[in-house]
Amino acid sequence: MSYVVGVDAGGTSTRALAVAPDGVVLGTGRSGGANPNSNPPEKAAGHVETAIREALGALEPASANACVIGMAGTAKLTDPQVAALFSAVWERLGLTGVRIVTDPEVAFASATPAPDGTVLVAGTGSIAARIRGRRMVSTAGGYGWLLGDEGSAFWLGREAVRRALDELSGTGRLGELTRSVLAAADVDAADRSLAWRRLITVVNGEAPVRLARFAPLVSAAEDAAPILDRAARLLAELAFAARDPGESTPLVLVGSVLAGPVGARVREKLDGLDVRSSTDGVLGAVRLAGIEAFGEDFATVPGDLPRVP
Repeated sequence: MSYVVGVDAGGTSTRALAVAPDGVVLGTGRSGGANPNSNPPEKAAGHVETAIREALGALEPASANACVIGMAGTAKLTDPQVAALFSAVWERLGLTGVRIVTDPEVAFASATPAPDGTVLVAGTGSIAARIRGRRMVSTAGGYGWLLGDEGSAFWLGREAVRRALDELSGTGRLGELTRSVLAAADVDAADRSLAWRRLITVVNGEAPVRLARFAPLVSAAEDAAPILDRAARLLAELAFAARDPGESTPLVLVGSVLAGPVGARVREKLDGLDVRSSTDGVLGAVRLAGIEAFGEDFATVPGDLPRVP
């Protein structure tokens, strides 16, 4: 039986699907995070192997016509030792011709059959990518927490803590967002000077990316609109930076930040464009694998979702 395999290897979870030429799902698999930047590479490779092995089930690996893996942290594969770990997985599974692509590429393909366009990703980090022929050809942003990630969950969390520190430094009333940040950090606001020092200590005692945990507080606080507005402006600027003036191709939004109030603001700034949302990267991986194996007609088969028998 001919089939393709699509894999969405994210930072916290990995999903795999084996899909027949007509779109029927033949097998599914799930495992832990497989971003080799945020997970030990050995574990990341193992999680990909587990998910694919579950999806294959009793299917003959040699019958797989294509396998596309959308992976966060693909830059790590430039390390020969890390690349060797994943190559060993394909050998153990008996798969050949495995193609690893970036997560923006599978996100774009999951939302539209069009070959060209733009994808804006805003989760823990942020990046915009120009897609041509379903390949990422250039990017805007994506520099990571130290150098960028504007408008991301990390950025929102950092701005929330900054707001709290500014208010603690003053004499005015503490706002809703500041009170929420202090509660989440388990910092008592009774002594403002002590709370200021304690909040700095707590935040600096964690990995920087942990600032993203404060992002939901920004979305929920009534006094956080200025931060949400700035995030939306920065993300819209990223999206436009990855597009040509007057371009009419689809623009795909993906990521937790774009699913909330920031996303609504971003959509307002993108009014008039063909804006779509990606909700499941594994479907994009399947679409890319199917087009590779069965031709361009698979771009619209089976539609938005695979058919489960």
